[in-house]
Amino acid sequence: MPEKYGILVGVDGSAESDAAVRWATREAILRDELITLMHVVAPVVASWPMSRVQANITGWQKENARDVIEQARETLFVEVGEAPPEVHAEVEYSHVVPALIDASKQARMVVAGSRGMGAVGRLLMGSVSAGLVHYAHCPVAVIRAEEASAANQNAPVLLGIDGSPASEAATAWAFDEASRQGVPLVALHVWSDVGVFPILGTDWRKYKSQGEEILAERLAGWQEEYPDVRVRRRLECEQPARWLLEESDHAQLLVVGSHGRGGFAGMTLGSVSAAVAQSAKVPVIVVRSG
Repeated sequence: MPEKYGILVGVDGSAESDAAVRWATREAILRDELITLMHVVAPVVASWPMSRVQANITGWQKENARDVIEQARETLFVEVGEAPPEVHAEVEYSHVVPALIDASKQARMVVAGSRGMGAVGRLLMGSVSAGLVHYAHCPVAVIRAEEASAANQNAPVLLGIDGSPASEAATAWAFDEASRQGVPLVALHVWSDVGVFPILGTDWRKYKSQGEEILAERLAGWQEEYPDVRVRRRLECEQPARWLLEESDHAQLLVVGSHGRGGFAGMTLGSVSAAVAQSAKVPVIVVRSG
């Protein structure tokens, strides 16, 4: 299916939404993609007859939607100045998460703030970004309002790798991103998620060796395809989310797979991807295996 929306940004007028627009704009320019600003107006549910009030609320929602889209456009053009990407804007009248998930079928990437305010002032964008991380049909970028636009441009891209199909898709995206940005790549593999370490009788050197083999095997082909990307390998033990969050303090972007299963002791990268998307201070891209 053709990518009708290019880089799709869910906008709601919040500070997180503005940060998502700024980040997505830079990404659209980097990838020469069109950018679509989409605001979803959730239906008003009334528990008693209130036709006049219902009409007034609907009219207010339409006006608010126009304001949200206009604010997003202004944020975009302030970010890029005289060389904007191709920009489309859409307003959908539906439930927010299902609408964005459906649109993600025709997007290169969907971008959302990690949280924000909905049209009625109470909808947490966190529920939107969480829904997208778990169910979107394309990579999902989760952006915090505090993300730095200039201070970390030379910092590396951080990749969480576990050897699963989702991790392989994330690896492809991370190498491409690092190459386009002209920055190094840090590949982090957590080779055990056992609750207590060391385990009696466990030869940790064996598992360390296996972890190093996974990194070498998973990175070899991509390093050949992207010889311009300088790669630093990092191998750690236990608590993958903790290590990814710690290392992300020195990165400009974190890329992980979603619902991957691999590594050792049944590590599920799906739970890890949700944790880092919620807590990381830098933009996080979650890539599904397709």
